[in-house]
Amino acid sequence: MNIIDELEWRDAINQQTDAEGLRALVSEKSISLYCGVDPTGDSMHIGHLIPFMMLKRFQLAGHRPVILIGGATGTIGDPSGRQTERHLQTMEQVQKNVDALTAQMKKLFVNDGDTGLRMVNNYDWTSTLTILDFLRDYGKNFSVNTMLAKDIVASRLQTGISFTEFSYQILQSIDFLHLYKEEDVQLQIGGADQWGNITSGLDLIRKKEGPEAKAFGLTIPLMLKADGTKFGKTAGGAIWLDPKKTTPFEFYQFWANTDDRDVIKYLKFFTFLTKEQIDELEAKVTTEPHKREAQRVLAEEMTKFVHSEDALLQAQKITEALFSGNIKSLTADEIEQGFKDMPTFHASRETKNIVDWLVDLGIEPSKRQAREDITNGAISLNGDKVDDPNMDVTTSNSFDGRFIIIRKGKKNYSLVKLGE
Repeated sequence: MNIIDELEWRDAINQQTDAEGLRALVSEKSISLYCGVDPTGDSMHIGHLIPFMMLKRFQLAGHRPVILIGGATGTIGDPSGRQTERHLQTMEQVQKNVDALTAQMKKLFVNDGDTGLRMVNNYDWTSTLTILDFLRDYGKNFSVNTMLAKDIVASRLQTGISFTEFSYQILQSIDFLHLYKEEDVQLQIGGADQWGNITSGLDLIRKKEGPEAKAFGLTIPLMLKADGTKFGKTAGGAIWLDPKKTTPFEFYQFWANTDDRDVIKYLKFFTFLTKEQIDELEAKVTTEPHKREAQRVLAEEMTKFVHSEDALLQAQKITEALFSGNIKSLTADEIEQGFKDMPTFHASRETKNIVDWLVDLGIEPSKRQAREDITNGAISLNGDKVDDPNMDVTTSNSFDGRFIIIRKGKKNYSLVKLGE
């Protein structure tokens, strides 16, 4: 299957600058292409993954991808999709973010011994530009009228845009020109909000290299959930790729809880499953929705890809323990992952009667209620029912001296952290 045909089947194409020309080009030879990300933070979230998954598909089809980390553009700030100015970060923070994103990209997309994917940093060629070179060699090729008409700028004219962010599209255009000349890059891909920046780069290439220069742009659709809300956002915030920001268990649960209306779209965008495999899962969404097999496969594929096979097994273990109520097999680290967003209380390590302990923590409103719930078998400690109101709670009841899990009723879990 031609890579363009595959992207069309996956509903992964929003706009192309020359659809027929690009199809012919990728059919006749292997090409170099790139996608970039700015180091505005020290981790990507799952929304950032979308164009890079497409970049990987090009690689699997025999093409040569380049990942650009925007060490230069990240100091400026892309105005795309924003109504206010970005807060400029220090150069030291930008460099820390560059290092973090570079490591993250290598983990995801550069396999051991894999020389088919290159990584570059636009700071390497932008930092040597003088202001006069910038204005004479590049600024002269940009019409302010044309720049004002770009959606990324036009949408900001009411609220205001600084010259710094206004100039962003020139910097990104310089990137495309540089990679076209130095790395033989003929295609830039990006999110739907990058269309204006990409077409500006193509204009610069043709002005500098001639109107017959073969360069192309392709954007990925803006992804919205079936309910119309933005993909990748939850009540707790973004779903990060960094396991310290979003644990593998939380990551797994995000995908496992995907709406039936969205799951096939996500399988097409984010996994490398074949058309036949996805078609089979799509049929099961219709005939056996209660089994949620498509969601399970999606969660497994994404957790393995972003984290590891071991992280997936751990996430599945935590999931099963929470579902069954049998949490005794979990380690303290697994407890920390699985109960991260549960109601959390803090207690000392001193031995205490369980009735007093529950009331002092605020898990029970009164001693009478605590005794009643214990007598009725409504209280479990680390998965074991408590039936004796005279029982003492000690560190021996904890996970590695760090946590105690209280369950009240069938579903109300509380995490108790033990201090000094």
